Amino acid sequence: MPEILRQPVTGPSAWKGTDFINDESWIFQLADSDLRELNTATHALKARGLKPLEFTKADFPLPTLGPKIEKVLHDVEYGRGFVLVRGLNVTDYDLDTLKVLYWGLGTHLGEIISQNSQGDLLGAVTDFENGKYAGGGYYEENVRGHRTNAFLRPHSDSSDVVGLMCVRPAKTGGYSMVSNSMAIYNEILATRPEFIEPLTSGFHFDLIGKGTKAVEISNSKIPVYSYFEGILSCRFNKKQIELGAGKAGIPLTQLQQDAIDYVRELSVREDFLLHMDFKPGDIQLLNNHCTLHSRTAYEDFDEPAEKRFLLRLWVNVPNGRPLAPEFADRLNSGGRGGVTKRH
Repeated sequence: MPEILRQPVTGPSAWKGTDFINDESWIFQLADSDLRELNTATHALKARGLKPLEFTKADFPLPTLGPKIEKVLHDVEYGRGFVLVRGLNVTDYDLDTLKVLYWGLGTHLGEIISQNSQGDLLGAVTDFENGKYAGGGYYEENVRGHRTNAFLRPHSDSSDVVGLMCVRPAKTGGYSMVSNSMAIYNEILATRPEFIEPLTSGFHFDLIGKGTKAVEISNSKIPVYSYFEGILSCRFNKKQIELGAGKAGIPLTQLQQDAIDYVRELSVREDFLLHMDFKPGDIQLLNNHCTLHSRTAYEDFDEPAEKRFLLRLWVNVPNGRPLAPEFADRLNSGGRGGVTKRH
């Protein structure tokens, strides 16, 4: 039986959206000196003809910004679990150069892992499906939500940290929403403690194309909440749990269904939500183990060059929190492994 935390989570990792009313301490504003360092490192690599994936942290020196990034990363991993880095002027760079800059910044965050079956380490978040799934239903077709313009339900990604750089926002909508899975756990303990057992026992997740095969469920029963070596971590995607149960041929019990429904309900309750409206150049860093993120549906511009476009990194941070083996093997690719390249 898994160890279960019976006391509320305390400290900066347990917060509600209402805690940040008139508080923007979660925004890290890049100074002019930081921007000069990023620009110098980026153009030095461009001059050498190096592209993302072809260089490491040692090739992208950030003598004064680097220590600041370490502090920001510490807040993301061990503090509130999120930050918004602001101040980059994306109009100063073409897309290829932006990718070099963002990859270089990512090398200072940790190990960048694969996020799709093509093995991409630097991904694009845009409506590849051209509005086909505006009404939802993408998971049922093995399509991942970031490739659509649909509302994305609250979920966590399959890495320690997910980083999103906004290159272009949508015409309307596409707003980011973040909730805190630790505060949600505290609320469940206080109001529906009978849900703790099913949420800590685990579920077979539908891997929606992220496994070693195109259609696959997680080998392990992955808990929504895992308490390991004194630290609580969360892994949640309601639809993947429901689809996984169907593919496993083991229907959810009423208690299990009610438990994940309650997590979903709390994750979109207004007092739990922190809303973020991405501006061009904003970089959002989220700890997947203590936050859930979602996105409103959006309407795009007609011109392809104006459509909403974000760059995404999945990162495992150095000396990341301890994870139970069955919890860490999220994609049947081993502990903290990324998506298996299949094509």
